[in-house]
Amino acid sequence: MVEFFLISLLNGISYGLLLFMLCSGLTLIFGMMGVLNFAHASFYMLGAYFAYQISAYFGFWPALIVAPLAVGVIGALVERYGLRRVHRFGHVAELVFTFGLAFMIDEVVPLIWGRSTVDYKVPAELNGTLFTVFSSDYPMYRGFMMLVSVAILLALFLILTRTRIGLIIQAALTHPDMVEALGHDVPRVFMLVFGGGSALAALAGVIGGNAFITEPGMAASVGSIVFVVVVVGGMGSLTGAFIASIIIGLLQTFSVAMDVSLLTLLGKLGVSVPSAPLRQVAGLTISQLSPVLPYLLLVLMLIVRPRGLMGTRED
Repeated sequence: MVEFFLISLLNGISYGLLLFMLCSGLTLIFGMMGVLNFAHASFYMLGAYFAYQISAYFGFWPALIVAPLAVGVIGALVERYGLRRVHRFGHVAELVFTFGLAFMIDEVVPLIWGRSTVDYKVPAELNGTLFTVFSSDYPMYRGFMMLVSVAILLALFLILTRTRIGLIIQAALTHPDMVEALGHDVPRVFMLVFGGGSALAALAGVIGGNAFITEPGMAASVGSIVFVVVVVGGMGSLTGAFIASIIIGLLQTFSVAMDVSLLTLLGKLGVSVPSAPLRQVAGLTISQLSPVLPYLLLVLMLIVRPRGLMGTRED
């Protein structure tokens, strides 16, 4: 029991940190530009595929650097020559643009790399055991994922609070007209933030694609979870996104291994369920409900606290 708890805890934290790396870029983009980027998970997928292709020729370590930079450049070009042009037509046009971009990326990727899973492997030097908990070996690569995610978290904090560009970004979040009046190029700041957010999503794809799976459906599999994290944490709040990422990571990791159902608990208490449809619903185990739990949390959060954990109420 203790072994299960510790291993699930470590896996949940590592998955939650990976989610935060993926969601932090979207949170920054929405907080600064007000754009809910539907193509964000597609940049995550591009990062994984770019890393697979680069690592096939040059190895994993060059891919870890080059793939996020390449996707970041693509994201900056998308903002400069796409989003900026449709911005004057309002938020609906921006949503439609990013939605169409996601569809385009999702169709282009299978044309280049095929529709089957690609052989994107964990590097040999990280394919080992980090430590042993009782009888379970904890993978070294999981520890590497956690290390990179924590480093990105600290880097974001330091950049946003201790550097000049970070202060300009924070000021542009709330007072873009004043920042522009002081001589700063706000559209360029927006372009850099969008490119940086895309690069963060790609970095999550680089370190997550070989740990999980790299295939054309990977963007769709995490896309909805990304928006759950952003809404639960609070739109535009990095702190909220971090807390929500860890909560959802732990929730999904623990729930997939729990075969307890409400029907079993009621049976132990001596309570019977007379209706057959109710018995079927009550017989569903927590592991079977695991994919639905983040969305139940989202609905609950929207009912209890619509602005999210750390979101601020708009005037």
